[in-house]
Amino acid sequence: MKTQVKNRVLRLTIGTCSGSAVALLLSDTAFRFHFNFPTAGFLELLIVVLTALKFGFWEATGCSFIAVACLDYFFAPPIYSFHVADPKNWVALVTFEIIALIVSRLSNQLKNEIQESQLHRRNAERLYELGRSMLVRDRQKLAGSEIATLIQKHIGVVSVVIFDACAAEFYTAGDCTKEDEDLARSAYLLNDNYHETESSKWHRVLRLESAPIGGLVVVGDDLNLLMADSIASLVASAFERVRSFEKETRAEAARQTEQLRTTVLDGLAHAFKTPLTVILTSTSGLFEMKSLSPPEAQLVGMIDEHAKQLNGLTSHLLQMAKLDSKEIRLHREEVLVPSFIHQVVNDCTNRLCGHPLHLRIEDESLTISGDRQLLTITLTELLVNAAKYSSTDSPIEVSIQRDDERALIAVHNNGPEIAYGERELIFTRFYRSPTVKHRASGSGIGLSVAKRAAEAHEGRLWVNSSPEKGTTFFLSLPAMIGSEYADLGE
Repeated sequence: MKTQVKNRVLRLTIGTCSGSAVALLLSDTAFRFHFNFPTAGFLELLIVVLTALKFGFWEATGCSFIAVACLDYFFAPPIYSFHVADPKNWVALVTFEIIALIVSRLSNQLKNEIQESQLHRRNAERLYELGRSMLVRDRQKLAGSEIATLIQKHIGVVSVVIFDACAAEFYTAGDCTKEDEDLARSAYLLNDNYHETESSKWHRVLRLESAPIGGLVVVGDDLNLLMADSIASLVASAFERVRSFEKETRAEAARQTEQLRTTVLDGLAHAFKTPLTVILTSTSGLFEMKSLSPPEAQLVGMIDEHAKQLNGLTSHLLQMAKLDSKEIRLHREEVLVPSFIHQVVNDCTNRLCGHPLHLRIEDESLTISGDRQLLTITLTELLVNAAKYSSTDSPIEVSIQRDDERALIAVHNNGPEIAYGERELIFTRFYRSPTVKHRASGSGIGLSVAKRAAEAHEGRLWVNSSPEKGTTFFLSLPAMIGSEYADLGE
């Protein structure tokens, strides 16, 4: 800042002295060649305008006062004197000074506008080169240190510090100090932009939309507000390009992993099906022979029970593989919901662990269009899940109602609360809540199958839970209306 003041004072002194010297020399020359007052006045005005264009307004102002003094001394009677005898000459000198000041001001404004226009064009070119350099770089290889180097190269600043809040790292270029790094971090933490005029440091917050993601400190004398903000926007965009690539890479890796896992599970499930069928057939045959002793019958019964459980697990895996396939096709048919619920309840009575079941049906004619097998798997999973996690001897309540143009099936039990943060996780494959996973056996597959089946029917499956009211699973499916019945009949 002190250097700038000194340079300004020196420029003002040189400009004023130069213009004044030329005005004095021109007046002396005009007097020797016997120029009259108006001609000398126009020549002096020309010198003032040239001084304004070359140096500035204040330099031209000083020159104008010298020019008025020269006109008075050489051309206004009495000559060789600063006394003005004729009032008309006073008017002429004052008019000359006013015109000189106005013209100097206008000339200086024109000069400043030209300089500002040139500066804007140069800044735009520098920003364009910076942006182009960032875009042509491979976003997979574009690092924060390279971004800082590109800023210093194309903008021509003294130093650059970038603070990446996500990675908690600094990227620098040029002559940077520990203080500059602290300033970049502070800009992010305080979420505030600032300009230190004395040190020509620009502190900027890096934002994506409205969220701060880091801080930037740029040191340079040729910067302005627009330039600093534009650099910050380009840096934030560059970081977003890099992170979008990382997200795409992770998403693709997750997709391939999921696809591989689904393929493996599908293969294993098919491999288990044949031996399980043989085991179940064999146990059934042994029971039919009726020649087993009580201990032998008990052992065969245990084999049969666990083989059925394993068979159900493999069926779930096969169903999950089917639901994961993009080519899944529902075998839709008209399903009368009340009778369908009664059938599913009767089929899984033995799996409800003795819990009484209360069924409440508000609309006996409620009908949906869906895949009966998938819907059976879904509702069975909800009923068995409610039985496994219910309090001892507590009832399971199933209600059916029409909600606008949808069929809403609710399965309620009085069991432990499902924490709010887990109400989405329980529908994730293989997830089991750590608070209840030792309460009952399970694989963590059933609810994920049920949710996929609901979504395949353009429906929803969700859960509400509280210590006072218990846990309720809701299954919402599109209900059939009158015109759809007619279409099915045709």
